[in-house]
Amino acid sequence: MYIVLSNSSDLPIYEQIKEQVKTQILSGELSENEMLPSLRQLAKDLKISVLTTTRAYNELEEEGFITSRQGKGFFVMPRGSDLLREQLIKDVETNLNNAILSAQRASMTDDELVQLLKLLLEVSDE
Repeated sequence: MYIVLSNSSDLPIYEQIKEQVKTQILSGELSENEMLPSLRQLAKDLKISVLTTTRAYNELEEEGFITSRQGKGFFVMPRGSDLLREQLIKDVETNLNNAILSAQRASMTDDELVQLLKLLLEVSDE
């Protein structure tokens, strides 16, 4: 797991950690059931308070991205978990909304957009 913190960011440190871990999980950089660094180790590596890493991990757990196992640590949730699947679907929805806006700016009809989506789906299946 690779985390880069920015003091100039508007996001609090715990949010920066949370967002970067989410991104790495959703992109597959962090595999399902992969063990994450301990709270103390991450705090030490990033030179921050354990309270900050605790808050980031707790929020990731509440959102369904990671799970804690008593006495073992924190692990990435399996991709089949409902909350993680929900987040992936939300990301698809966001990307499709952006595609619709781009299509409208290009004056594409609904039929043209649907045809393009079908074509892209066919190509991705190959």
